[in-house]
Amino acid sequence: MRQVFKKYIALLILFTLSAHVFSQTSLNNDIDNIESKVIEWRRYFHEHPELSNREFNTSKKIAEHLTSLGMEVTTGIAKTGVVGILKGKKPGKVIALRADIDALPVTERNDLPFKSVVKDTFLGKETGVMHACGHDTHIAIMMGVAEILSKHNDFAGTVKFIFQPAEEGPPPGEEGGAKLMIKEGVLESPKVDAIFGLHINSETPVGTIRYKPGGIMAAVERFVINVKGKQTHGSAPWSGVDPILISAKIIDGLQTIISREARLVDEAAVITVGKITSGVRFNIIPETAELIGTVRTLDPDMRTLILKRMKEMVPTIAKAYGGEATIEIENFTAVTYNDEKLVDKMLPSLEKVAGKEHVELVKATTGGEDFSFFQEKVPGFYFFLGGKPLNATEAAPHHTPDFYIDESGLLLGVKAFTQIVNDYLTE
Repeated sequence: MRQVFKKYIALLILFTLSAHVFSQTSLNNDIDNIESKVIEWRRYFHEHPELSNREFNTSKKIAEHLTSLGMEVTTGIAKTGVVGILKGKKPGKVIALRADIDALPVTERNDLPFKSVVKDTFLGKETGVMHACGHDTHIAIMMGVAEILSKHNDFAGTVKFIFQPAEEGPPPGEEGGAKLMIKEGVLESPKVDAIFGLHINSETPVGTIRYKPGGIMAAVERFVINVKGKQTHGSAPWSGVDPILISAKIIDGLQTIISREARLVDEAAVITVGKITSGVRFNIIPETAELIGTVRTLDPDMRTLILKRMKEMVPTIAKAYGGEATIEIENFTAVTYNDEKLVDKMLPSLEKVAGKEHVELVKATTGGEDFSFFQEKVPGFYFFLGGKPLNATEAAPHHTPDFYIDESGLLLGVKAFTQIVNDYLTE
């Protein structure tokens, strides 16, 4: 009797192992076979980009795909956001994956068969529209993950797929992005235990994943400075107050905060003026000028110091030259902060799919991400995915007309998210 029982146990173990191997082989085959679909989706979204809070067609196509997979789908979250819920075969934790879906007011210069020729209006001006930050790849990757996991949902728990609009910031006067999704309850019903996000990177080689525990991307502020002078004829500057000269002095002064007051040995910090508007004619000194820019910080104390000094410096400089100036500062994102325990736990998942030698620890970047607002509510892990061709020596930066992504890097994104879900929910 004992001998029969031993044989039964051995057969049971063999059957269980065989079933696991078969299941893993089936999963791997499905992942490999979905690459062409992911590339096709990416090209569609690249050719049909939409600006923040205007991603109507994008969200429709996403929702149709998730619905076809049998998911519970909710649309219209934070205006154009889409959420799909996939339940495993057993109850368990809830993991969220996030992809941003908006494009930028950039006119594409790349010569591609799926090049964007879309035009739209941004801040009252006609502009080209382009996925110049790779959000088209994020959408396609997550649609691929959704399809894979819908076929292999033998995990314990729930996956929440969050397709988020307006990561680049909603239009002036509108709410949007991660903040609005959170406000409308995207992390509830079911309550999310952990959230993961990735960003394709044009300067990271294909096949590479880069990460950092703690702060990986900066807090972002947007500021607007209004300078008031006194209009006069350009030939007689002594009879007026020049707001353009004052603007130049303000810009110069702001940079001394970075170069002479910020402790750059601790963390990086940046103040950039990205737009100046003033004047109507070559021989008129105008009445006013407007400066718009951004502040990037990775350290809370440094952020407090920089914003305080900006508020002190701007009106003082203007007054010294006979004018007036006000400054308004608006917070766009917090520090994108990777939960250290979550990183430690899930790093092996990334190493499984990319190989340990291709998963690199990096320093923080002064780019910003509103994924940070999700991380303020639940533990989160955000990492970078390689999109630079292996034979390329240089890569165009994000947010530029020549921004380019090698599509051979997308499948690793699908593998990474799929592995993370399976490992997190089956620990």
